[in-house]
Amino acid sequence: GPAGVFRNNFIGGYCEYPLAAFSSRGYLILRCNIRGSDGYGADFRMANLKDWGGMDYRDLMTGVDYVIKMGIADPERLGVMGWSYGGYMTAWIITQTPRFRAASVGAGICDLVSATGTTDIPGFIPDYFKGEFWENRSLYVSRSPINHIKKVKTPVLIQHGIDDRVVPFTQGIEFYRALQRLGATVKMVAYPRSGHSISEPRLLLDSYRRNLKWFEKHIPPDRFR
Repeated sequence: GPAGVFRNNFIGGYCEYPLAAFSSRGYLILRCNIRGSDGYGADFRMANLKDWGGMDYRDLMTGVDYVIKMGIADPERLGVMGWSYGGYMTAWIITQTPRFRAASVGAGICDLVSATGTTDIPGFIPDYFKGEFWENRSLYVSRSPINHIKKVKTPVLIQHGIDDRVVPFTQGIEFYRALQRLGATVKMVAYPRSGHSISEPRLLLDSYRRNLKWFEKHIPPDRFR
């Protein structure tokens, strides 16, 4: 992301998360195509410029509220997970609301300033924020999850590839250390020989199993509902 788009297709193939396994255990999976996603025209695609954590966040919460209103989601048993930009959004979400009982942050940005200074695509965030961080530091700071971290009440699993150069491994470390020092419920798993995604089969399997275990621990599935 942010331009990634969810499609109505088979969910049992390669993905950052074991969606089919979650479904088989009784979880409902909501995948929102929020502002900034591709496939809905240029205006929609550009609607999150200078607004990460703004209307995209509201779009996600609107989607959650909708499935609750439909009666197919339990407001007391919500979890959230995401990788890359989804990892940023997950980190952002849990700093904005305590409504989720568990979260999984995969390769997510927590500090827009330090991420810009260490990534191998240094123009990426400035392109979205229409300027460098020294030109509008207040916006970068206000939209960085790390600066709202005292609000986190959600148990968090953090997963990150040690060799990630797109969202450097230090982003996961920053978020983990801050949560740890705050006494939050947090676990971090560092994957060797892995960049921005996990591709080595046994490491990917480990990631899948840890996610299932994390959510089953904090939000046991209701298989008989």
